[in-house]
Amino acid sequence: MASNEQPLSDVSFLTVAEVATKMRVSKMTVYRLVHNGELPAVRVGRSFRVPENAVQTYLRQSFFDADTG
Repeated sequence: MASNEQPLSDVSFLTVAEVATKMRVSKMTVYRLVHNGELPAVRVGRSFRVPENAVQTYLRQSFFDADTG
């Protein structure tokens, strides 16, 4: 395990619906992000679980500053 990774027992996972609510997008948008590899997820049966820190990282990296664009 890399020094910057937290143990899986400490990772908080979110459902697709919870991610959609947090990001204020549709569930379909979350599924697209997962299938395109833009948002990491773990498959549990027929469902996906997304690490909460992955959502935060995605949002930070996707931030767009309109003043500098």
